[in-house]
Amino acid sequence: MSPSRGTSPSRGALVAGAALTTAATLALVSCGSGDGGGSEPTGDAASSPPAISASPSPTRSYPLSEAPRTIPAVREHTAARGPGWKPSSSGGVVVADGSGALADEARLLAGELELHYRGEAAPRTGDVELSLDEGAKTGAESYRLTVRDGRVTISGPDEAGVFWGTRTLKQSVEADGTFPEGVVNDRPDRPQRGLNLDIARKPYSVDWIEDRLRDLADLKMNQLGLHFSDDQAFRIESRSHPEVVSPDHLSQAQVKQILALAKSLHIEVIPEIDSPGHLGAVLRAHPDLQLRSVSGAASKGSLDISKPGSAKLIDELLDEFTGLFGGKFWHLGADEYQALTVPDPGASYPQLLAAARRKYGDGATIEDLATGWLNDRAAVVRPAGMTAKAWNDGLFSGGTVQADKRIEIEYWTGKEIGAREPEAYLSEGRPVVNLNDEFLYYVLGQPNTFVYPTGKRIYEQWTPLVLRGTRPVPAKYSDQILGGRFAVWGDFPNAQTQAQVAEGIRLPLAATAQKLWVPGKPALSWTAFTALASEIDGRG
Repeated sequence: MSPSRGTSPSRGALVAGAALTTAATLALVSCGSGDGGGSEPTGDAASSPPAISASPSPTRSYPLSEAPRTIPAVREHTAARGPGWKPSSSGGVVVADGSGALADEARLLAGELELHYRGEAAPRTGDVELSLDEGAKTGAESYRLTVRDGRVTISGPDEAGVFWGTRTLKQSVEADGTFPEGVVNDRPDRPQRGLNLDIARKPYSVDWIEDRLRDLADLKMNQLGLHFSDDQAFRIESRSHPEVVSPDHLSQAQVKQILALAKSLHIEVIPEIDSPGHLGAVLRAHPDLQLRSVSGAASKGSLDISKPGSAKLIDELLDEFTGLFGGKFWHLGADEYQALTVPDPGASYPQLLAAARRKYGDGATIEDLATGWLNDRAAVVRPAGMTAKAWNDGLFSGGTVQADKRIEIEYWTGKEIGAREPEAYLSEGRPVVNLNDEFLYYVLGQPNTFVYPTGKRIYEQWTPLVLRGTRPVPAKYSDQILGGRFAVWGDFPNAQTQAQVAEGIRLPLAATAQKLWVPGKPALSWTAFTALASEIDGRG
């Protein structure tokens, strides 16, 4: 990684300097040593062959290249001498023989850089060639980008890595108009990197969501979480239970459109139906399944999981939406179940305690019943090929029933009832994804103690190991921390417009991308980073 560019001449200045030196050398060769430049030599000089004519013609020299300027920064750049590469009207994008699977990535890049797409063809000067190298052992998201002899070659073991290489090329051209000579070898530090979006409390247009997908792709982020069911609304068309759907919602056709774009950008969409809490929208259509206390008081958003109809309803929704979304992950939620927030859950909700003991034995608790609920829902999504995720405060210590260790823990807080320190989950060998609410939570209206997070604070203080507060967990747990997502929550949905949200998360998202791709302290200062972000975005 190159040091900050603020302390060294710009790439343009270095190239211009080299060109000026070459021009001066040519001028000296042309003029020789005569007094008039073009006058005939006289005397002894006329009888001797001019010494300079015996010298070879000068060749143009270039300074060693610097690393491309991108967000996130590249992990490794091997410098070289040469003019680099820039798009030209004669250039094109091709795919290597046998790499036809990269045709979509090639077409996209050609359109972005205003180049011709020529399909599977031999590369020419000025071209970009995309190539699959299935024998590479560097990881599916890794790539190599080489600029040499007026061409660019981007190769990797998988389509995703090659695509990230095209994002590197695109960003460098956006920032500087060119890509430097040399070789980039690049790969992410963490496999899960993305944005979590609450569309249940605040609806967003399809266009807005698709714009965020494109932003994520350019930042080499590979996940979009969609929290589409909560107390306020259920935001996606359901054909199995249309009665639960809110008036302002996405149709299944619109969801498929979003999914198609996400797939083309190598982004996984992670859907979430939170249960057994945060189900107010569903329960308005099914009040008979609402959890009620011994006094008859309704528990906000809470499902009575002692009733057989509760599992039937949620599982039917899970079956429908796992089929709609497909993909690798399903988020089950499991947080903030109101039955567990009262001083004596068993006394307040005796039906839940009785159900726990019927199912798990005399010593079982309501926490055991909730854990069993989580495990049962994970078993519903697993046959669809999905890994289940859950919020960390939905897993409890001790007890008769333990949460399935295949469930990925999304750690967001240590403040809720039931939440434990990050090490408590990590020491059990559980995989964890970082959504630290003190750095990565953008909560509309800033309720409670939340404030809008700044990119500067993420850039300078947060790392994937900082799961709670500002304290990192021990480095020995690093391999269990799979990555992180920046999260937008709509607690007060009218606090910001869609445009304000997009602008508010722009730099925090870029900072998060940097910290998930490149380990260690960034080379650029925050001031230089923000300036680069503006150049890439066309604001500079």
